[in-house]
Amino acid sequence: MRFIQLSLLISVYLTVPCHGGDWPQIMGPYRNGHAAANESLASEWPAGGPALKWQRPVGSGFSGLAVSRNVAILFHRIEDQEIVEALQADTGEVLWKHQTPVSYKGTFNPNDGPIAVPLIYKDRVYVFGIAGHLQCLDIKTGTQIWSRQTHKEFKVGEGYFGVGSTPIIIEDKLLVNVGGKRQNAGIVAFSLDKGRTLWQTMPDDASYSSPTSGFFNGRFYALFITRLHLVGIDPQHGDILFQFPFGKRGPTVNGANPIQVGRHVFATASYGVGGFWGIVEGNSVSEIWRSEKPMSSQYTTPIEYDGSLIGIDGRQDIGPARLVCFDPKTQKVFWSKENFGYATLLEVDGKLLILKTDGTLVMATASKEEYQELGRAQVLNSTTRALPALSNGLLFVRDTKTLKCLELNKPAPSPVTPQKSSSN
Repeated sequence: MRFIQLSLLISVYLTVPCHGGDWPQIMGPYRNGHAAANESLASEWPAGGPALKWQRPVGSGFSGLAVSRNVAILFHRIEDQEIVEALQADTGEVLWKHQTPVSYKGTFNPNDGPIAVPLIYKDRVYVFGIAGHLQCLDIKTGTQIWSRQTHKEFKVGEGYFGVGSTPIIIEDKLLVNVGGKRQNAGIVAFSLDKGRTLWQTMPDDASYSSPTSGFFNGRFYALFITRLHLVGIDPQHGDILFQFPFGKRGPTVNGANPIQVGRHVFATASYGVGGFWGIVEGNSVSEIWRSEKPMSSQYTTPIEYDGSLIGIDGRQDIGPARLVCFDPKTQKVFWSKENFGYATLLEVDGKLLILKTDGTLVMATASKEEYQELGRAQVLNSTTRALPALSNGLLFVRDTKTLKCLELNKPAPSPVTPQKSSSN
């Protein structure tokens, strides 16, 4: 296994235990876009695309699903209620439903539903609503165990699009990109059992980037991108271990997650921010380069593969957007697909699953040598921003109207060859 996958696997497995095939948090079991090692995909799709297992209507929001032990957690909004639903993953049957009132109204964007992906940990589900309502629920019954109104408690403004950062669990703490800059509560740690505030740090607003965990110099780091900074934090006490400026003031956002690549950290954003590449070595942390090329991604987190990074360069709202694979050490582009369109990515079984915002699902070979497309199908019919989730060969995709469960692990059916009639 590649060094980067191994190091991230170690850091996440120590914090979010999961079963084979689970997708318990944003960007999968390792929080880096790579599916579990035991997942396998069919090498090609039928003519009409992947088989539909089941589908159902959903409310507003861009939150992708989380899946654990055949339970899929859907987080969406219908009218004035934010709703968490537990579904039987292979059938779509509703197991329980929990709802709470919400009054948020979209300003820059008409979306008024949750954006942050649910987080499943052991027998609990953690959700972070679009107006800052942080909740812990029992995964078996949906009963609320505790909740915090973070925007009210830490005096947080609504931001451009409400809350969009999925919390992370490291050791015994829930770390959240809260954004309470006036109370030095840009980042806050909560206890898992009762939601108590354990520490708070950073006088900065929140971003739409979700934190990740990294392992450097024999210790764990929580990696956060806030409104204007990329930071490494000691998850135990909240001490800032390193900090770099990242982002711009004005109508801009940071949306992609930070990535550890060996001893290095990569971050990317659009709006003239570009990419950042730095190294954590010994007691020193250094910036190596920052540039708008080869990648300035509006909110898609690139996938690390064989030392390269594969992702989207560009923006969804104004374009153009290209799919690009490059070497982060040298900034050399290995290959690119110009005008590909905006999309999100995950890697499974040596393949890329790319969900475009126009509802097109693409399967391609995961490679830094060349782009080789294996399949393409229209799976949704309206703008698709929610991250896909893959669990035991089932792919969960949604837009603001429909949730679909697609089967990807079945081999494509062989064409039937008509038998020639014989005459005696």
